[in-house]
Amino acid sequence: MASRPDTDDYLSLFLNDVPLMDVRAPVEFSRGSFPNTENAPLMNDEERHRVGICYKEKGQDKAIELGHQLVSDDIKAQRIEAWKRFVARHPNGYLFCFRGGLRSRLTQQWIREAGIDYPLVKGGYKALRRFLIDSLEAQIESGEFRILSGRTGTGKTRVLQQLPNPVDLEGLANHRGSSFGRQVTPQPSQIDFENRLAVAMLKARHLNSGPVYLEDESRLVGRCALPESLKERMARTPLLILEQPMEERIGIIREDYVEGMYSDYVDRDGAEAGWLNFRDYLLSAIDRIRKRLGGDRHQQLRGLMEQALVQQEATGETAAHNAWIQSLLQDYYDPMYDYQLGKKEGRILVRGGPETILDWANKSSVA
Repeated sequence: MASRPDTDDYLSLFLNDVPLMDVRAPVEFSRGSFPNTENAPLMNDEERHRVGICYKEKGQDKAIELGHQLVSDDIKAQRIEAWKRFVARHPNGYLFCFRGGLRSRLTQQWIREAGIDYPLVKGGYKALRRFLIDSLEAQIESGEFRILSGRTGTGKTRVLQQLPNPVDLEGLANHRGSSFGRQVTPQPSQIDFENRLAVAMLKARHLNSGPVYLEDESRLVGRCALPESLKERMARTPLLILEQPMEERIGIIREDYVEGMYSDYVDRDGAEAGWLNFRDYLLSAIDRIRKRLGGDRHQQLRGLMEQALVQQEATGETAAHNAWIQSLLQDYYDPMYDYQLGKKEGRILVRGGPETILDWANKSSVA
């Protein structure tokens, strides 16, 4: 393998989805890392903890000595083999530790002793993270944005993904942004979400052109919080209002939150457990908004949902879900949305169905 230099071209790393090997401990990786990054630690959590205590009590030299004792012989050989496998799969990648210091240079040295030159990221995780934070704030401050809004069930995410330069906040957060919005796979950590968002914004700025389109979201998308500066900017941004007839909205909700989620649970958990977990997902979602619905309306909607689940389990048919979906849209989501929209009338650029929105956006992008 030809030798490549170490790099501090952070922009190129993220724009080109360059594979990265994070040699920090698993506990550090779990708190947050970057897209296209795999954890292949120099030290595990316990080893790192012991070395850290030694460093505080006896200084760097003793800590390095202890690290070499802990990661030696078979353990060292196993770590090197893991790194070699990563290098074989990603010959154009880079490695990093927290600051681009001892851990990454030791990893680099051991890989070199195994016959492989592999470059590192100068400044490590800390420099990469600072670059993303600064670039995101710069984009929020100076970038041009458009917000796609619309009532619940209008299919905003589907339309967003067809717009000229979209950034899908719900996709980045792995959550649909409502009581019913959780997915079968977990959400990223807050740091992971922020890093994903920053990379998506970098690509929207450098690889595409024109305004960035975002879906109208509250501050929290599930448990992931939008940066306050972005939320404030979105509150001043022009709107595209997506409109759909009630029948179409009911179908979209049923497809996404009933049929799609049932399929996802079965794929993950198998038929029996998948059904039980899907059923719990729907009933838990309606229970989470009980106070806002009021006791009587909650009981009515829950009863309709339970009846629909019984029919679905018996026959596989999902049409009975339409009753609770329509009632929830008309009596709960629509009044809230209409109240909020009343405060935004002066920001509306266009309103209509998917074709109207897409046609307007595409013409604007070439104007």
